[in-house]
Amino acid sequence: MIWEKLLIRQRAVGAIATVSLVLTTTPLHAENAAEITSASVSGSSASLALPTRMILPRSVYPVTRMDELVEQPFGERVADPFRWLEADPGKDADVANWIARQNALSAEYLGNLPGRDRFAARIRSFFDYERYGLPRKAGTRYFYSRNSGLQNHSTLWVRRGVNGNQRLLVDPNTWSADGSLALAQWEPSPSGRFLAFAEQEAGSDWRTLRVVEVASGKALEERLSWANDTEIAWIGDEGFLYSRFPAPMAGEDPRAPRFNKSVWYHRVGTGQGEDQQVFATPDHPEWSHKAQVTSDGRWAVVVSEVSTDKRNAIHLIPLEGGQAGSWKAVPLVPEITHHWRMVAGVDNKLWFLTDLGAPEFHLVSIDLARPKAGWSVVVPQRGNKLEGARMIGDRFLLSYLQDGQSVAVMTDRKGRPGKAITLNGIGTASGFGGRPGDPETFYQFSSFATPPAIYRMDLRTGAVSPFAVPKMTFDPADFEVEQRRFASKDGTQVPMYVVRKRSAAKAGKALPTLLYGYGGFDISLTPGFSPVRMAWLDAGGAFALANIRGGGEFGRNWHEAGRRENKQNSFDDFIAAGEYLISEGIAAKGALAIQGASNGGLLVGAVVNQRPDLFAAANPDVGVMDMLRFDRFTSGRFWVDDYGRPDREADWRTLRAYSPYHNISGGKAYPAILVTTGENDDRVVPAHSFKYVAALQAAKIGDRPQLLRVETRSGHGAGKPVDKVISSGADVLSFLAYWTGLSAQPGAF
Repeated sequence: MIWEKLLIRQRAVGAIATVSLVLTTTPLHAENAAEITSASVSGSSASLALPTRMILPRSVYPVTRMDELVEQPFGERVADPFRWLEADPGKDADVANWIARQNALSAEYLGNLPGRDRFAARIRSFFDYERYGLPRKAGTRYFYSRNSGLQNHSTLWVRRGVNGNQRLLVDPNTWSADGSLALAQWEPSPSGRFLAFAEQEAGSDWRTLRVVEVASGKALEERLSWANDTEIAWIGDEGFLYSRFPAPMAGEDPRAPRFNKSVWYHRVGTGQGEDQQVFATPDHPEWSHKAQVTSDGRWAVVVSEVSTDKRNAIHLIPLEGGQAGSWKAVPLVPEITHHWRMVAGVDNKLWFLTDLGAPEFHLVSIDLARPKAGWSVVVPQRGNKLEGARMIGDRFLLSYLQDGQSVAVMTDRKGRPGKAITLNGIGTASGFGGRPGDPETFYQFSSFATPPAIYRMDLRTGAVSPFAVPKMTFDPADFEVEQRRFASKDGTQVPMYVVRKRSAAKAGKALPTLLYGYGGFDISLTPGFSPVRMAWLDAGGAFALANIRGGGEFGRNWHEAGRRENKQNSFDDFIAAGEYLISEGIAAKGALAIQGASNGGLLVGAVVNQRPDLFAAANPDVGVMDMLRFDRFTSGRFWVDDYGRPDREADWRTLRAYSPYHNISGGKAYPAILVTTGENDDRVVPAHSFKYVAALQAAKIGDRPQLLRVETRSGHGAGKPVDKVISSGADVLSFLAYWTGLSAQPGAF
């Protein structure tokens, strides 16, 4: 066991002292960074000749205390010498000091990388265009987000009529000097009189709900705390349903798993202390609940879940005359066994998407006047996964995933097919919001080289007109987007998008390539625009997105094939994607970088351990790195359906076999690794990244750097201001570019 060997070595040398911060004042130049070859470790991961001045000897890393902590779950000895890094940095000075030293080292290193400033300038230029969010109609008003280009956060606007004059309603850029307060979500009341919105602080998943009076633009006094992963479901203009956890007890660890999430009703103009609890399950404290209200205001639909597996139970609450009532809930689907997503409700009839009897989902209707016999299939399962559905006007708009791309199809209320919405090229269409009776809908289209454009569809004529199309400073036609397939280890055909400049594809030259993946939680990765990614492409690099198993691109079977005991399939797919890119001459040998976030960070950590020779550089972002303790913090308990339970032996052995923290292989040359996380991440606690980096730096894995970058006043990713996205993007790209040989200079092809 590598950790037990390290503990023995530590005892021999007594390496428990802290290290002085030499690098905080001394630049990393060749003359003060000793050249150390990797001759003593096997399997060099790159063939490019790189300057040695950015190679780091082990001696420059901050010395990290290693505790003699060894446990014996299920009869196997497991060392965990860096568990002390799980402590709250706000309360533990040793952890806070360790983070400061790691950040000082990475800031010094990243600040000296060639091309870092050029990448920052290019990312900024790709952000600098006016962009809009999808409009939502309430009464005669249209609400939408808008960003003039480089604003840290998009602002919220309103106009009367689709072509009316726009007026600024909410500007989160005025909330905090450092941009750490963000507008997370918002929902207008049915008439458009009020709008409820959520404040997010420093990237946290916790939300504070507020209300603004639309006509005056005045924010009301009430603030609703402890909301987390909530809907905002208006009941008329009087109030709304939302979900919250109990306020923590004094002294309670804020990173501990939370239970007893329930649905509450808030009446506009009152304090949170007057809110009414609508739905709770004290006998099932692990259940979480969210509420929706049908467009006619007749029913509240409470959706309950126990994990991220998306299986649900459904309860209905009648709302007499559209008013808050006695909150008497009636079970419709009492057990959490299948996926249920409400589509619409009109009078006594409800429509749902479900995988009950249809792994790729079908659309069903339920007549509440005949609760036992009133179930019928409106749109049966087809060859592609039915990802979403909306009732708009007198028809349904259905969204399918076809080869990982979104395809929209229109039907009447009986499910008879109508017009398909065609898209130009490979991309993603999303939105299609609206209510029964609406004459229109709005949707968004984007692709890898095309920023999101908003279109309005007239449902009476089928005519499509632009609502907000961005003016670009580059030509998307300069970039080629392909979808390819490759064989994984077991022969499974896996799709992958490949993006590069047309000139580079035509020249047939292998390029420094960035490969991205996720592969978990039934989540689908589809084509989308990223200013950071565009800076990589603009510099002449290639980008690849692999739709590996564990994701939701191809329905239940694709997800099942990459979860729990099948998780290794996700890693095999990603490794095969890298091998394919090199064998096909897309990625230059020794110039392949990989990247993933959250579950994708786990993916990157696992494949680096398994195939360090394949990759030149890696960026695991906000990753789940300790698979034996992930369920002990914040949202971790929700992930057991995808990962398995660490307290069950069969699951534990699966997790132990690939856990990034526990499987670092000494004696092999590892790629350059930049681990990134947010200090305020309360979804995947940053301790995962801390322990993983400490383990990398303690292991004998060659001389390429293993660095930690901790973003202050930031969380899991959502709500990050644009200036932080630019800064972190420039750091990551310059790091990956340096170790793959990509120049930051645009126009390489």
